[in-house]
Amino acid sequence: MSTPSGDVYDWYTRGLSLLQAGDAAAAAALLEYAAREEPASRSVREALARALFDSGAYAQAREQFAANVAESPTDDYAHFGLGLACARTGDYDGACEHLAIAVAMRPDNKHYGTALRSARAARSRG
Repeated sequence: MSTPSGDVYDWYTRGLSLLQAGDAAAAAALLEYAAREEPASRSVREALARALFDSGAYAQAREQFAANVAESPTDDYAHFGLGLACARTGDYDGACEHLAIAVAMRPDNKHYGTALRSARAARSRG
C-alpha cells in the first residue's frame, strides 16, 4: 500500500474524522502512518489506540494505551483505555488496576466507574 497523501497532521485529522464516522479500521490504518512518523506523539497514540480498540484489535490497542500510561501516568483516559483493553484481552486484574486508577483520578466520570464495576464482576466470575 502506498503512503497516503498529506502529512502527519492530515493523517491524524482524517483518522479522527474516520473514527468519529464509525470507520475504525480505516482510521487505524491511516493513524498507523501518523504513529510511524511521530512515535512520541501521545495524541496520535491515543487516537490510534481508540481506533484499534473500536476495530477489535484489543491487544494492539492495549500496547498503545500502555505506552501513553508509561509516558504520562497521570493521564486518566490512558488508564481507562488500558483498563478496557486489558478486560477485552482477558486480563481482569490489569483491567481492575487501571480502571481503579482512572476512577481515583476522575471519580465524577460515570463511564470509569461502570467499567470498573464490570471488570470486577468479570474477575470474580473467572
